[in-house]
Amino acid sequence: MARADAQVRATAALATQVLEKISASTRRPGAPIAAAFPAIAPRVPFDVPLHGVTRVQVPAIVAAGDGRASRAVYGDNKAYLELAGRSLVAHAVAALQQVPEVSEVWVVGNAPRLEAVLRRDLEGRLSKPLTVVPQFRNLLENVWETYRRLLPGAGPAGRDPEEGESDLPVLYLSSDIPLASPQEISAFIRQGAELDCDYALGLVTEESMAPFYPQPAGQGAAGQEPKPGIEMAYFNLAEGRVRQSNLHLVRPPRLGKRQYIQEMYENRYQKQLGNALHLAWTIVSDEGGGVRVLFYYTLMHLAGVFDRHGWRRVADATRRLLPIARVERAVSALLDTRFRFVVTEGGGCAVDVDNDRDYDVMRERFDEWRESHARAVEVRYGPPALPAEAATLHVQLWSDRSSPDAGEEGS
Repeated sequence: MARADAQVRATAALATQVLEKISASTRRPGAPIAAAFPAIAPRVPFDVPLHGVTRVQVPAIVAAGDGRASRAVYGDNKAYLELAGRSLVAHAVAALQQVPEVSEVWVVGNAPRLEAVLRRDLEGRLSKPLTVVPQFRNLLENVWETYRRLLPGAGPAGRDPEEGESDLPVLYLSSDIPLASPQEISAFIRQGAELDCDYALGLVTEESMAPFYPQPAGQGAAGQEPKPGIEMAYFNLAEGRVRQSNLHLVRPPRLGKRQYIQEMYENRYQKQLGNALHLAWTIVSDEGGGVRVLFYYTLMHLAGVFDRHGWRRVADATRRLLPIARVERAVSALLDTRFRFVVTEGGGCAVDVDNDRDYDVMRERFDEWRESHARAVEVRYGPPALPAEAATLHVQLWSDRSSPDAGEEGS
Protein backbone atom coordinates (compact mmCIF):
# COMPACT_ATOMS: atom_id res chain seq x y z
CA MET A 1 0.00 0.00 0.00
CA ALA A 2 2.81 2.40 0.93
CA ARG A 3 4.55 1.62 -2.36
CA ALA A 4 1.34 2.30 -4.31
CA ASP A 5 0.84 5.62 -2.52
CA ALA A 6 4.40 6.60 -3.34
CA GLN A 7 3.81 5.80 -7.02
CA VAL A 8 0.65 7.91 -7.05
CA ARG A 9 2.48 10.86 -5.48
CA ALA A 10 5.35 10.50 -7.93
CA THR A 11 2.93 10.43 -10.87
CA ALA A 12 1.15 13.53 -9.58
CA ALA A 13 4.46 15.35 -9.14
CA LEU A 14 5.55 14.45 -12.67
CA ALA A 15 2.19 15.57 -14.08
CA THR A 16 2.58 18.88 -12.26
CA GLN A 17 6.00 19.52 -13.80
CA VAL A 18 4.81 18.65 -17.31
CA LEU A 19 1.67 20.77 -17.08
CA GLU A 20 3.58 23.74 -15.66
CA LYS A 21 6.00 23.59 -18.60
CA ILE A 22 3.13 23.40 -21.10
CA SER A 23 1.32 26.24 -19.36
CA ALA A 24 4.42 28.43 -19.33
CA SER A 25 5.01 27.85 -23.03
CA THR A 26 1.47 28.81 -23.99
CA ARG A 27 1.28 32.05 -21.97
CA ARG A 28 2.58 35.40 -23.08
CA PRO A 29 5.85 36.25 -21.31
CA GLY A 30 5.09 37.95 -18.05
CA ALA A 31 1.32 37.44 -18.32
CA PRO A 32 0.06 36.37 -14.89
CA ILE A 33 -2.77 33.97 -14.31
CA ALA A 34 -5.90 36.11 -13.92
CA ALA A 35 -7.03 36.49 -10.33
CA ALA A 36 -10.55 37.66 -11.05
CA PHE A 37 -13.22 36.95 -13.62
CA PRO A 38 -13.59 39.71 -16.22
CA ALA A 39 -17.23 38.72 -16.69
CA ILE A 40 -18.18 40.10 -13.27
CA ALA A 41 -19.76 43.46 -13.96
CA PRO A 42 -19.38 46.38 -11.53
CA ARG A 43 -22.24 46.98 -9.17
CA VAL A 44 -24.98 49.02 -10.79
CA PRO A 45 -27.91 50.52 -8.83
CA PHE A 46 -31.19 48.94 -9.83
CA ASP A 47 -32.82 52.25 -10.68
CA VAL A 48 -30.14 53.21 -13.23
CA PRO A 49 -30.44 51.69 -16.74
CA LEU A 50 -27.27 50.03 -18.02
CA HIS A 51 -25.47 52.32 -20.49
CA GLY A 52 -28.61 54.42 -20.85
CA VAL A 53 -30.56 51.51 -22.38
CA THR A 54 -34.05 50.70 -21.17
CA ARG A 55 -34.07 47.73 -18.82
CA VAL A 56 -34.47 44.48 -20.75
CA GLN A 57 -37.47 42.30 -19.97
CA VAL A 58 -37.55 38.60 -20.78
CA PRO A 59 -39.93 35.70 -20.15
CA ALA A 60 -38.72 33.06 -17.69
CA ILE A 61 -39.23 29.31 -18.06
CA VAL A 62 -38.90 27.13 -14.96
CA ALA A 63 -38.11 23.50 -15.80
CA ALA A 64 -39.99 21.22 -13.40
CA GLY A 65 -40.42 18.07 -15.49
CA ASP A 66 -39.81 14.51 -14.39
CA GLY A 67 -38.56 12.84 -17.56
CA ARG A 68 -36.10 9.99 -17.76
CA ALA A 69 -33.02 12.13 -17.12
CA SER A 70 -34.40 13.85 -14.03
CA ARG A 71 -33.13 12.72 -10.64
CA ALA A 72 -35.67 11.95 -7.92
CA VAL A 73 -35.08 12.85 -4.28
CA TYR A 74 -36.74 10.60 -1.73
CA GLY A 75 -38.53 9.01 -4.66
CA ASP A 76 -40.24 12.20 -5.79
CA ASN A 77 -39.72 15.01 -8.27
CA LYS A 78 -37.52 17.63 -6.58
CA ALA A 79 -39.87 20.41 -7.63
CA TYR A 80 -42.48 19.29 -5.08
CA LEU A 81 -40.22 18.89 -2.04
CA GLU A 82 -41.05 21.44 0.64
CA LEU A 83 -38.99 23.91 2.63
CA ALA A 84 -40.53 26.32 5.12
CA GLY A 85 -44.02 25.26 4.05
CA ARG A 86 -43.51 25.96 0.35
CA SER A 87 -42.53 23.69 -2.57
CA LEU A 88 -39.15 24.20 -4.23
CA VAL A 89 -40.81 25.18 -7.51
CA ALA A 90 -42.86 27.79 -5.67
CA HIS A 91 -39.68 29.22 -4.10
CA ALA A 92 -38.22 29.65 -7.61
CA VAL A 93 -41.40 31.26 -8.97
CA ALA A 94 -41.63 33.56 -5.95
CA ALA A 95 -38.07 34.81 -6.46
CA LEU A 96 -38.89 35.69 -10.08
CA GLN A 97 -41.75 37.94 -8.92
CA GLN A 98 -39.16 40.40 -7.59
CA VAL A 99 -36.98 40.46 -10.72
CA PRO A 100 -37.86 43.55 -12.80
CA GLU A 101 -36.20 42.06 -15.88
CA VAL A 102 -38.69 39.15 -15.91
CA SER A 103 -41.94 39.93 -17.73
CA GLU A 104 -43.81 36.65 -17.18
CA VAL A 105 -43.21 33.17 -15.80
CA TRP A 106 -43.87 29.81 -17.43
CA VAL A 107 -43.51 26.48 -15.62
CA VAL A 108 -43.31 23.22 -17.56
CA GLY A 109 -43.92 19.84 -15.97
CA ASN A 110 -46.76 17.65 -14.74
CA ALA A 111 -49.48 20.23 -15.32
CA PRO A 112 -52.24 18.99 -12.96
CA ARG A 113 -49.83 18.54 -10.07
CA LEU A 114 -48.02 21.80 -10.73
CA GLU A 115 -51.29 23.69 -10.89
CA ALA A 116 -52.40 22.26 -7.54
CA VAL A 117 -49.07 22.96 -5.81
CA LEU A 118 -48.65 26.47 -7.20
CA ARG A 119 -52.23 27.43 -6.39
CA ARG A 120 -51.73 26.20 -2.85
CA ASP A 121 -48.41 28.01 -2.36
CA LEU A 122 -48.79 31.18 -4.44
CA GLU A 123 -52.43 31.80 -5.35
CA GLY A 124 -53.25 35.50 -5.08
CA ARG A 125 -49.62 36.41 -4.35
CA LEU A 126 -48.24 36.80 -7.86
CA SER A 127 -47.22 40.04 -9.55
CA LYS A 128 -46.38 38.51 -12.95
CA PRO A 129 -48.45 36.27 -15.25
CA LEU A 130 -47.81 32.60 -14.45
CA THR A 131 -48.67 29.85 -16.94
CA VAL A 132 -48.30 26.09 -16.44
CA VAL A 133 -47.47 24.00 -19.53
CA PRO A 134 -47.78 20.18 -19.75
CA GLN A 135 -44.40 18.49 -20.03
CA PHE A 136 -43.03 16.80 -23.13
CA ARG A 137 -40.69 13.84 -23.63
CA ASN A 138 -37.45 15.35 -22.34
CA LEU A 139 -35.76 18.54 -21.19
CA LEU A 140 -34.96 19.75 -24.70
CA GLU A 141 -38.58 19.42 -25.83
CA ASN A 142 -39.79 21.03 -22.61
CA VAL A 143 -37.73 24.18 -23.09
CA TRP A 144 -38.21 24.42 -26.87
CA GLU A 145 -41.94 23.70 -26.95
CA THR A 146 -42.62 26.07 -24.06
CA TYR A 147 -40.70 28.76 -25.94
CA ARG A 148 -42.88 28.14 -29.02
CA ARG A 149 -46.00 28.66 -26.87
CA LEU A 150 -44.90 31.92 -25.26
CA LEU A 151 -44.40 33.66 -28.61
CA PRO A 152 -47.04 36.36 -29.21
CA GLY A 153 -50.22 34.95 -30.72
CA ALA A 154 -49.06 31.33 -30.50
CA GLY A 155 -51.92 28.85 -30.75
CA PRO A 156 -52.48 25.64 -28.77
CA ALA A 157 -49.64 23.84 -30.57
CA GLY A 158 -47.29 26.83 -30.42
CA ARG A 159 -45.48 28.21 -33.44
CA ASP A 160 -41.98 28.69 -34.76
CA PRO A 161 -40.46 32.16 -34.45
CA GLU A 162 -40.89 34.50 -37.38
CA GLU A 163 -38.30 36.81 -38.86
CA GLY A 164 -37.26 39.34 -36.24
CA GLU A 165 -38.29 37.16 -33.28
CA SER A 166 -35.14 35.05 -33.07
CA ASP A 167 -33.39 37.69 -31.00
CA LEU A 168 -35.88 37.35 -28.13
CA PRO A 169 -33.89 36.07 -25.12
CA VAL A 170 -35.49 33.71 -22.61
CA LEU A 171 -34.38 32.99 -19.05
CA TYR A 172 -34.31 29.28 -18.23
CA LEU A 173 -33.81 28.01 -14.69
CA SER A 174 -34.37 24.83 -12.73
CA SER A 175 -37.00 24.40 -10.05
CA ASP A 176 -34.74 23.18 -7.22
CA ILE A 177 -32.91 26.38 -6.20
CA PRO A 178 -34.77 27.61 -3.10
CA LEU A 179 -31.98 30.06 -2.17
CA ALA A 180 -32.09 31.91 -5.50
CA SER A 181 -32.23 35.65 -4.88
CA PRO A 182 -34.00 38.21 -7.09
CA GLN A 183 -30.88 40.38 -7.09
CA GLU A 184 -28.61 37.65 -8.45
CA ILE A 185 -31.11 36.67 -11.14
CA SER A 186 -31.47 40.32 -12.11
CA ALA A 187 -27.71 40.82 -12.27
CA PHE A 188 -27.35 37.70 -14.42
CA ILE A 189 -29.97 38.85 -16.93
CA ARG A 190 -28.50 42.32 -17.20
CA GLN A 191 -24.95 41.10 -17.64
CA GLY A 192 -26.03 38.45 -20.14
CA ALA A 193 -28.05 40.95 -22.17
CA GLU A 194 -24.99 43.18 -22.46
CA LEU A 195 -22.90 40.43 -24.04
CA ASP A 196 -22.76 39.79 -27.77
CA CYS A 197 -23.97 36.20 -27.49
CA ASP A 198 -26.95 33.91 -27.99
CA TYR A 199 -26.39 31.68 -24.97
CA ALA A 200 -25.16 32.98 -21.62
CA LEU A 201 -24.56 30.39 -18.90
CA GLY A 202 -24.30 31.39 -15.26
CA LEU A 203 -21.30 30.67 -13.05
CA VAL A 204 -20.62 31.59 -9.43
CA THR A 205 -17.27 32.00 -7.72
CA GLU A 206 -15.91 29.50 -5.23
CA GLU A 207 -15.85 32.21 -2.58
CA SER A 208 -19.59 32.79 -2.87
CA MET A 209 -20.24 29.10 -2.11
CA ALA A 210 -18.23 29.00 1.13
CA PRO A 211 -21.20 29.85 3.42
CA PHE A 212 -22.92 26.62 2.35
CA TYR A 213 -20.05 24.28 3.26
CA PRO A 214 -20.10 21.99 6.31
CA GLN A 215 -19.24 23.97 9.42
CA PRO A 216 -16.80 22.31 11.85
CA ALA A 217 -17.26 22.37 15.61
CA GLY A 218 -16.24 25.61 17.27
CA GLN A 219 -16.61 27.76 14.16
CA GLY A 220 -18.63 30.83 15.03
CA ALA A 221 -19.97 30.77 18.57
CA ALA A 222 -17.77 29.17 21.23
CA GLY A 223 -18.53 25.50 21.74
CA GLN A 224 -20.80 25.36 18.72
CA GLU A 225 -21.63 21.90 17.43
CA PRO A 226 -20.62 20.99 13.86
CA LYS A 227 -23.22 21.76 11.21
CA PRO A 228 -23.77 19.88 7.95
CA GLY A 229 -23.32 21.54 4.59
CA ILE A 230 -23.43 20.75 0.89
CA GLU A 231 -20.28 19.61 -0.91
CA MET A 232 -19.85 21.42 -4.21
CA ALA A 233 -18.37 20.33 -7.52
CA TYR A 234 -16.43 22.98 -9.45
CA PHE A 235 -15.11 23.80 -12.88
CA ASN A 236 -11.39 24.53 -12.69
CA LEU A 237 -10.59 27.43 -15.03
CA ALA A 238 -7.52 29.61 -15.33
CA GLU A 239 -9.33 32.49 -13.65
CA GLY A 240 -10.34 30.38 -10.65
CA ARG A 241 -12.65 27.63 -9.43
CA VAL A 242 -16.30 28.19 -10.33
CA ARG A 243 -19.56 26.33 -10.04
CA GLN A 244 -22.26 26.32 -12.69
CA SER A 245 -25.40 28.07 -11.56
CA ASN A 246 -28.85 27.11 -12.78
CA LEU A 247 -29.38 30.25 -14.88
CA HIS A 248 -29.40 30.27 -18.68
CA LEU A 249 -30.18 33.28 -20.89
CA VAL A 250 -30.82 31.90 -24.36
CA ARG A 251 -32.07 32.88 -27.80
CA PRO A 252 -33.38 29.38 -28.61
CA PRO A 253 -33.56 29.70 -32.43
CA ARG A 254 -29.91 30.77 -32.46
CA LEU A 255 -28.68 27.43 -31.10
CA GLY A 256 -27.53 25.57 -34.18
CA LYS A 257 -27.09 22.24 -32.38
CA ARG A 258 -29.74 22.20 -29.69
CA GLN A 259 -29.50 18.42 -29.38
CA TYR A 260 -26.29 18.74 -27.38
CA ILE A 261 -28.20 20.51 -24.61
CA GLN A 262 -30.03 17.24 -23.95
CA GLU A 263 -26.78 15.24 -24.15
CA MET A 264 -25.06 17.47 -21.61
CA TYR A 265 -28.08 17.37 -19.32
CA GLU A 266 -28.34 13.58 -19.37
CA ASN A 267 -24.61 13.26 -18.59
CA ARG A 268 -24.32 16.21 -16.21
CA TYR A 269 -23.08 14.20 -13.21
CA GLN A 270 -19.45 14.07 -14.27
CA LYS A 271 -18.22 12.27 -11.15
CA GLN A 272 -19.75 9.15 -12.71
CA LEU A 273 -17.24 7.67 -15.16
CA GLY A 274 -19.91 6.37 -17.53
CA ASN A 275 -21.39 9.85 -17.94
CA ALA A 276 -17.97 11.37 -18.56
CA LEU A 277 -17.08 8.79 -21.21
CA HIS A 278 -20.45 9.03 -22.95
CA LEU A 279 -20.23 12.81 -23.19
CA ALA A 280 -16.63 12.58 -24.41
CA TRP A 281 -17.68 10.21 -27.19
CA THR A 282 -20.54 12.53 -28.16
CA ILE A 283 -18.13 15.45 -28.37
CA VAL A 284 -15.46 13.67 -30.40
CA SER A 285 -18.11 12.37 -32.83
CA ASP A 286 -19.22 15.90 -33.65
CA GLU A 287 -18.46 17.07 -37.17
CA GLY A 288 -17.55 20.63 -36.22
CA GLY A 289 -15.05 21.57 -33.53
CA GLY A 290 -15.23 18.18 -31.82
CA VAL A 291 -11.49 17.62 -31.30
CA ARG A 292 -10.90 21.07 -29.86
CA VAL A 293 -13.90 20.78 -27.55
CA LEU A 294 -12.78 17.31 -26.47
CA PHE A 295 -9.32 18.68 -25.58
CA TYR A 296 -10.73 21.32 -23.25
CA TYR A 297 -13.37 18.97 -21.88
CA THR A 298 -10.67 16.41 -21.03
CA LEU A 299 -8.54 19.03 -19.30
CA MET A 300 -11.53 20.27 -17.28
CA HIS A 301 -12.43 16.72 -16.29
CA LEU A 302 -8.84 15.92 -15.25
CA ALA A 303 -8.57 19.14 -13.27
CA GLY A 304 -11.78 18.21 -11.46
CA VAL A 305 -10.49 14.72 -10.67
CA PHE A 306 -7.20 16.12 -9.33
CA ASP A 307 -9.10 18.71 -7.30
CA ARG A 308 -11.45 16.16 -5.71
CA HIS A 309 -8.47 13.98 -4.73
CA GLY A 310 -6.78 16.90 -3.01
CA TRP A 311 -4.01 17.29 -5.61
CA ARG A 312 -4.40 21.04 -5.77
CA ARG A 313 -1.00 21.75 -7.37
CA VAL A 314 -1.78 19.38 -10.23
CA ALA A 315 -5.29 20.78 -10.57
CA ASP A 316 -3.98 24.35 -10.57
CA ALA A 317 -1.38 23.53 -13.22
CA THR A 318 -4.04 21.88 -15.38
CA ARG A 319 -6.56 24.70 -15.14
CA ARG A 320 -3.96 27.24 -16.28
CA LEU A 321 -4.52 25.78 -19.75
CA LEU A 322 -8.22 26.63 -19.51
CA PRO A 323 -8.79 30.39 -19.76
CA ILE A 324 -12.45 31.20 -19.82
CA ALA A 325 -12.31 32.74 -23.32
CA ARG A 326 -10.95 29.51 -24.83
CA VAL A 327 -13.66 27.43 -23.20
CA GLU A 328 -16.30 29.86 -24.48
CA ARG A 329 -14.99 29.49 -28.04
CA ALA A 330 -14.97 25.71 -27.75
CA VAL A 331 -18.55 25.55 -26.48
CA SER A 332 -19.60 28.00 -29.20
CA ALA A 333 -18.21 25.58 -31.79
CA LEU A 334 -19.93 22.59 -30.21
CA LEU A 335 -23.36 24.26 -30.04
CA ASP A 336 -22.92 26.25 -33.26
CA THR A 337 -23.82 29.47 -31.48
CA ARG A 338 -22.25 32.45 -29.71
CA PHE A 339 -21.68 31.25 -26.16
CA ARG A 340 -20.49 33.21 -23.11
CA PHE A 341 -20.21 32.71 -19.37
CA VAL A 342 -21.69 35.20 -16.91
CA VAL A 343 -20.22 35.15 -13.42
CA THR A 344 -22.27 36.41 -10.48
CA GLU A 345 -21.37 36.54 -6.82
CA GLY A 346 -24.57 35.69 -4.98
CA GLY A 347 -24.19 31.93 -4.93
CA GLY A 348 -27.76 30.92 -4.10
CA CYS A 349 -28.64 30.09 -7.71
CA ALA A 350 -25.97 27.37 -7.67
CA VAL A 351 -27.19 25.62 -4.51
CA ASP A 352 -29.54 22.97 -5.84
CA VAL A 353 -31.04 19.88 -4.25
CA ASP A 354 -29.47 16.93 -6.07
CA ASN A 355 -29.94 14.03 -3.66
CA ASP A 356 -31.49 12.90 -0.39
CA ARG A 357 -28.60 14.19 1.71
CA ASP A 358 -28.70 17.64 0.11
CA TYR A 359 -32.39 17.85 0.97
CA ASP A 360 -31.78 16.76 4.56
CA VAL A 361 -29.09 19.42 4.95
CA MET A 362 -31.26 22.06 3.31
CA ARG A 363 -34.14 21.30 5.66
CA GLU A 364 -31.86 21.64 8.67
CA ARG A 365 -30.17 24.87 7.63
CA PHE A 366 -32.64 26.54 5.27
CA ASP A 367 -33.88 29.28 7.60
CA GLU A 368 -30.34 30.13 8.68
CA TRP A 369 -28.98 30.13 5.14
CA ARG A 370 -31.90 32.08 3.71
CA GLU A 371 -31.41 34.87 6.26
CA SER A 372 -27.61 35.09 6.00
CA HIS A 373 -27.68 34.80 2.21
CA ALA A 374 -30.25 37.59 1.89
CA ARG A 375 -27.97 39.87 3.94
CA ALA A 376 -24.90 38.99 1.87
CA VAL A 377 -26.66 39.52 -1.46
CA GLU A 378 -28.04 42.86 -0.32
CA VAL A 379 -24.54 44.02 0.56
CA ARG A 380 -23.32 43.02 -2.91
CA TYR A 381 -26.26 44.05 -5.09
CA GLY A 382 -28.57 46.18 -2.97
CA PRO A 383 -32.15 45.36 -1.90
CA PRO A 384 -34.64 43.71 -4.28
CA ALA A 385 -35.99 46.16 -6.82
CA LEU A 386 -39.59 44.97 -6.45
CA PRO A 387 -41.56 44.19 -3.29
CA ALA A 388 -42.59 40.63 -2.51
CA GLU A 389 -46.14 39.51 -3.29
CA ALA A 390 -47.25 42.93 -4.49
CA ALA A 391 -50.30 41.88 -6.52
CA THR A 392 -53.01 39.26 -6.79
CA LEU A 393 -52.57 37.53 -10.14
CA HIS A 394 -53.47 33.85 -10.42
CA VAL A 395 -51.98 30.62 -11.68
CA GLN A 396 -53.12 29.89 -15.23
CA LEU A 397 -53.01 26.62 -17.15
CA TRP A 398 -51.91 26.68 -20.79
CA SER A 399 -55.19 24.98 -21.69
CA ASP A 400 -57.01 28.00 -20.26
CA ARG A 401 -55.20 30.20 -22.80
CA SER A 402 -55.86 27.81 -25.67
CA SER A 403 -58.86 26.89 -27.74
CA PRO A 404 -61.40 24.46 -26.22
CA ASP A 405 -60.34 21.61 -28.50
CA ALA A 406 -56.64 21.94 -27.70
CA GLY A 407 -54.96 18.59 -27.15
CA GLU A 408 -52.42 17.98 -24.38
CA GLU A 409 -48.94 16.90 -25.44
CA GLY A 410 -46.50 14.90 -23.38
CA SER A 411 -47.15 13.09 -20.14
